[in-house]
Amino acid sequence: MTQLLGLVLLSFAITSIFMVPFIDLLFYLKRRFEKIQNDVKKSETPIHDRLMKADENTASGGGILLIIILTILSLILVFFIPSFDKVSLVILLLTLLSFGALGLVDDIKFILIRRKGKFLGLGRKKMLIVQLILGFIIASMLYFMAGLNNLYISGFGNFIINAWYIPLAAFIIVSFANAYNISDGLDGLSAGLLLICLFAFLALTASGLLDLTLASFIGIWIGILFSYLYFNVWPARIFLGDAGAFGFGATLAVVGLLTGKILALVVIGGMFAIIVGSSLLQILSKKFLGKKILPVAPLHMYFKYKGWEESKIVSRFWLAQGLFAILGLWFAFLSK
Repeated sequence: MTQLLGLVLLSFAITSIFMVPFIDLLFYLKRRFEKIQNDVKKSETPIHDRLMKADENTASGGGILLIIILTILSLILVFFIPSFDKVSLVILLLTLLSFGALGLVDDIKFILIRRKGKFLGLGRKKMLIVQLILGFIIASMLYFMAGLNNLYISGFGNFIINAWYIPLAAFIIVSFANAYNISDGLDGLSAGLLLICLFAFLALTASGLLDLTLASFIGIWIGILFSYLYFNVWPARIFLGDAGAFGFGATLAVVGLLTGKILALVVIGGMFAIIVGSSLLQILSKKFLGKKILPVAPLHMYFKYKGWEESKIVSRFWLAQGLFAILGLWFAFLSK
């Protein structure tokens, strides 16, 4: 436990040292390369874009720095802890770096070019296809290398689903990657939700359920997020960007999958599921009913549209996430 707490403090200190210079660098690049695009299409989400207008001048791309620090510190630990589970670490870092690199395409264009309306570097369909490919690769590694092939549901028992585990895990990884990206819309929202989820998974690892590898990785991640969240709460000086959002969302899913508690993962990440669910319902409603269920989605943007203060929305979502985390831990310990 002493070593774990030391990792949290170390990662917090290192991130804090580099965060301010990195924010200054992002603002410099924004001023140096920023230009207006002349060929931007009419926005498909005008209400959403109007609500986000105040954030146009906030630096984006903080996830790039956080991914680098998390990766380096995790690799350094391998040399100091001989018993480190290298298979789990490889899967975690591959998820973080691959999904982070996918989002980096968008971040580079956002940093160097002013983005107005919806603008994706790869486009929605291409982005989803690449995400699915990465999701199936990582899910296959969990199945073949980590030996995961079961679905445990409290009260019903343990089900060995063999190769069906791969599409299930891939779906969960891609879902969490997109859920986190969608949630990254209000100051402090997504990072705070993630921090609460990680504390829940740290409780699982500290209970003796898992090995030191996952606990150490989570500890480093928590320390990094503490430092980042200081600059991300309202009024935010920096946002994660797509590299951090996709990378962190997918890696959170893998952390949960490595615990072997798929149901607990879904419950612990309950607010992410609700947020992405509200966006999915909006899309399906427009496609099949020809009208919107809500004036604007996802859910947190709806509350902002209704006039709620941003800080109130964020704090109440954090509280709800805390309850989901407790409920998820309860499910997990029931199956211990």
